[in-house]
Amino acid sequence: MYEVLRRAAPVARVTTPTGDPAWLVTRYEEVRDLLGDKRLGRSHPEPDKAARLSTAAILDGPTGNHDTEAADHARMRRLLTPAFSAKRMNLLSGYLRDLVDGYLDRLVAERAASPDGVVDLHAGLALPLPVAVICRLLGAPESDREHFHSLSERMSDLAIGEEAHRAFEEFSRYMVGLVEAKRARPGEDVISDLVRAQSTDPTFDYDEMVRLCVGLLFAGHETTVNRIGLGTLFLLTHRDQWAALTADPDGRINATVEEIMRLGAPGDLGLLRYAHVDVEVAGVTIRRGDAVVLSINAANRDASVYRDAEAFDPDRPERAHLGFGHGGHFCIGASLARTELRVVFAALARRLPGLRLVKRVEDLEVRTTITGGVTELPVTW
Repeated sequence: MYEVLRRAAPVARVTTPTGDPAWLVTRYEEVRDLLGDKRLGRSHPEPDKAARLSTAAILDGPTGNHDTEAADHARMRRLLTPAFSAKRMNLLSGYLRDLVDGYLDRLVAERAASPDGVVDLHAGLALPLPVAVICRLLGAPESDREHFHSLSERMSDLAIGEEAHRAFEEFSRYMVGLVEAKRARPGEDVISDLVRAQSTDPTFDYDEMVRLCVGLLFAGHETTVNRIGLGTLFLLTHRDQWAALTADPDGRINATVEEIMRLGAPGDLGLLRYAHVDVEVAGVTIRRGDAVVLSINAANRDASVYRDAEAFDPDRPERAHLGFGHGGHFCIGASLARTELRVVFAALARRLPGLRLVKRVEDLEVRTTITGGVTELPVTW
């Protein structure tokens, strides 16, 4: 259907899962341009009238103040860019390698003790690693990992309705407690940095800071959990690419991760934006206040941009993708995600070259959260 839309109606009128009208954008050129278009934003001029994308309690509708969104976004990036810089991520890589080796050591021991030699790579690596990393970076207690990840899954679940909103409220209360703990005893971490900034900037609203912390803790691990899982599936179902990576991890890891990012964009719904003024796109007039859904998955599979677009091919010459967005909203955590994925897949290739799935892909259970992915990765070697 995406292929048909890209050719016939790259900006199409659709109905979201909540029954609201929206414009779905599927072609690479338009998605890229609109990602960087300042005439679209996360806020809405009349929030009570805004279309919703899903029933999940996070990223389901408008956020922020329409009058101050641009200034708030600029402040957020100014505060967070140093924490997520490529230089800081390089310094983090040694810790990451040790962490990944520890998880793999436990998986090796678990396999040796297992009667059938099967272990779950999702539970043993894909899930706990990003949670541990974002805890360290933001300053969340390691003992809270399971609690806040459970809340993250519930508040982003598309299948549980009001329960997702209760989980979001609980997560917000948890974050208020963490913020107040940092206010009393600040550390060298991102949440402490935000608390210090909010205490000296009268325009930085307390509730806004709490929402930002919730979003960082959620997005900082959920999307990477998804990409480790999907990346593993791409590689283990393309044995030639897995063999090539195990033969030359250092030489192939960057291209492999970029191809995982291209095909492994989280979730199926896309990114929700609202038009702040009337916008003309591909011959279609999007009116002020209209919802616009930018389909990263569709754009990253545009055959006019990528040769054999549906194929998993790290050797393809076209490296540009929209897996981290584009323009002023380019993902601030891109360096962190790339660093994690490079360390994970290079370590898997070196240490477990015989890695293979023990279930058919179609038999794996799919997560019902907005980020998607699978609930298990049963493997052996």
